[in-house]
Amino acid sequence: MAPVAASSTFGGVDGVLLAVAVVLICASAGLALSETSLTRTSRVTARALEDEHPRGARHLVSLVEHPERFLNPILLLTLVCQLVAATLIGILADRWFGAWGVVAAAVFEVVVIFVLAEALPKNWAVQHPERAALAAAPVVDAVVRFPPVRVLSGALIGLASLLEGPRKRRASVSESELLAMADVAAQDEVIETEERALIHSIIEFGDTIVREVMRPRPDMISVEGAACVSDALGAAMAAGYSRLPVHEGNVDDIVGIAYAKDLIRAERGGHGADAVRGFIRPAHFVPETKRVSRLMREMQERKYHLAIVVDEYGGTAGLVTLEDLIEELVGEIVDEYDVEEPPVESLGEDEVSVTARLAVDELNDLLEAELPQGDWDTVGGLLINVLGRVPVQGESVDVDGVHLVAERVQGNRIGRIRAVRTPPPPQQLPMPDGG
Repeated sequence: MAPVAASSTFGGVDGVLLAVAVVLICASAGLALSETSLTRTSRVTARALEDEHPRGARHLVSLVEHPERFLNPILLLTLVCQLVAATLIGILADRWFGAWGVVAAAVFEVVVIFVLAEALPKNWAVQHPERAALAAAPVVDAVVRFPPVRVLSGALIGLASLLEGPRKRRASVSESELLAMADVAAQDEVIETEERALIHSIIEFGDTIVREVMRPRPDMISVEGAACVSDALGAAMAAGYSRLPVHEGNVDDIVGIAYAKDLIRAERGGHGADAVRGFIRPAHFVPETKRVSRLMREMQERKYHLAIVVDEYGGTAGLVTLEDLIEELVGEIVDEYDVEEPPVESLGEDEVSVTARLAVDELNDLLEAELPQGDWDTVGGLLINVLGRVPVQGESVDVDGVHLVAERVQGNRIGRIRAVRTPPPPQQLPMPDGG
């Protein structure tokens, strides 16, 4: 019995099926463009576009605020369109050309669907993300609100969640991503270099503790409570400070803060020979592990500019001022009366001279190095920890590709350190075996 030949006639039903397949492939292309453009649009970008009031921005913000609402329905509809289109083309190919037609149709479908319904729209969305997102947002918003789509996708998502188990909620943007965004914006000249540095400072400000910014105890200038007002005023004027801590016995027993304006008023009133303890104001004490962001807010609310920093044993570790906190955001503030040496001096390529109080991570940024972190906060603390003792002037050590030299040592304190980034040693190629 002879095999039945495939029909080559083109009927009205075939035309309808072919038209439906073409429409489904076009719909799949639009869904692919929507998926790529919407997933590549961040909440920040969407809100920025909303401020410019372009058409579709309101729908875009609504979608990217909750990506789970549109992503799964789009993926489901894309899959349905591609599967149904492939099935219809397979049926038509079988009716027209038989088994070999189905094979040819399968190859044709892979090429057409990949090129026209996947690669082409997604590449265009990558190249024009904002245009694609604004154009797709109103349509996608209407589609995902359509009750049958919402119910079906919700049921399938619930099934997937049941199989997957509980998930931890993750922040949409992390600190490292924000820092990377600022770096990219500076490279693309969207923001200035100074703006990038300020963004970095603001983000890192929340993780900084008082110990990292305080003036350490050896650098504090304080006066004895029994000292006369004239001597205390002279000490304040010589140091150029408007406030001085006042102690009884030793600096661990701070009893208050002497304000220069109060001392001037007292001296003009004929009390220059009186003890300064009679003209002090209450001191504020903070732990060295307190976050500087909280301390700045507290200083603003309670209206004070200087705090005494205490360690875990109650001893005085140093002091911190409002100016110290502001400098963490905007950099060093130097007026015409400051005589402090610069914290960083460039000595050439990959070589700097820094104060021993410079933070290790700041030196890492300067030299693009990876000096280790530990119980120390400063470069001086790192040098002492590596050597296991206070270095003598001129002593040096190599730490993770950085040559550290103690440039100036006064007693048990390191004043300045010269840091040079050393190139990595050349790799030795294995010698070939002799014949």
